[in-house]
Amino acid sequence: MTQVRELKPYHLEIDVPAGRDEVWDTVTQPPILHQWFGWDYDGLVTEIKQIFVDEATLWAPEQMGWADGSFLEVTGDDDTARVRVVRESDAPGGPEVYDPIEEGWRSFLIQLRFLLERRPEGPRRTLYLTGETTARQALTLASGEWEQFGPRVAWTVDNEQLIVVAGRIPLDSPAAARFEVTVSMFGADDATFETAREIWAKRWIPLAADANLTTATDRAPGT
Repeated sequence: MTQVRELKPYHLEIDVPAGRDEVWDTVTQPPILHQWFGWDYDGLVTEIKQIFVDEATLWAPEQMGWADGSFLEVTGDDDTARVRVVRESDAPGGPEVYDPIEEGWRSFLIQLRFLLERRPEGPRRTLYLTGETTARQALTLASGEWEQFGPRVAWTVDNEQLIVVAGRIPLDSPAAARFEVTVSMFGADDATFETAREIWAKRWIPLAADANLTTATDRAPGT
């Protein structure tokens, strides 16, 4: 008999300085989702459609759910809102258990808040850096004060770019592990973006084993 793996429960929430209706549009409309969800790669448009259109079930008020027992909910008023992402499960959990979907949501919620708080002009373009390094090394990538969202994710803003660092291990661990870094910039033309790509490659490659940098070959529709 095939055993079904029980998924770790989690409960994440973040406050954003925007009204509930605007935030609901931000988490349900694919063109706006592309401004904060994930990172640019050639399959992102398809991924957003699959997750938020094909697989999501919309409930009232302002809630959507998925087959794994998780749901996203927006609450608030005309000025501020709270976004909650929850997976309900009886499986054991806790901060010591790594779950890639949970940690992904942490990174994406930071990007969502940045979009609605800073309201940057122009379409988002991202650099996605991966490789094996230590948290201490990863957090030397940018100047400024880092803020944590959970034990494995931290973010800062450097030169109007949002940098989110996510590790497979807690950031206070001295060990090396896989880290993922998403750099988001808005309104960058091709020349500016290419310069940024070169700068970030020079920063990342010396710090990480198996270093890689991902961008989209094709721009998303409407950008």
